[in-house]
Amino acid sequence: MSDPLDLKKFVRTINNFPIDGIKFRDITSLIETPEAFKKTCDELTKVTKDFGADVVASIESRGFIFAGTIARDLELPFVLARKPGKLPNETYKKKFDLEYGSTSIEIQKITDINENQKIVIVDDLVATGGTAIACAELLTENFNVKNKNILILSVIDLSSLGGSKLIKEKGFLIKTFINYE
Repeated sequence: MSDPLDLKKFVRTINNFPIDGIKFRDITSLIETPEAFKKTCDELTKVTKDFGADVVASIESRGFIFAGTIARDLELPFVLARKPGKLPNETYKKKFDLEYGSTSIEIQKITDINENQKIVIVDDLVATGGTAIACAELLTENFNVKNKNILILSVIDLSSLGGSKLIKEKGFLIKTFINYE
């Protein structure tokens, strides 16, 4: 298990949540520990800056915790990718599968993104990759952002579920800090 920032000890594993057979990686203990939370946010900000991002996008809801700090620190626009019916304006919508079901996410059509911008999509973890890919495809399909200009940035990679591999196969970049095989 890769853990270059020594953060794994702050992530709890909850068996059979939210359904039987799932090992849920709980980041609440990480965000409740100030030094671990600060270290995580600082590193996420560094990666975003090094990538040269113009926009920070994030996936509801745990991704918002981290993305807000990045957007604030780098003074970048913060775009929300939310569950259906949560945004006040007309939206673009993308359906996708999770490891234990299916859902969709939306981004407002009035969002100011252009095809030449570099975008970091922030979430707490990558499992099957469905959520991150759906968000990235919302950007490529509706705002004409190039795949190579999108970086999926997550704290945790559940690499055994194949999401990070699929993200790379689709031409998106990915960076994570804790890997569970």
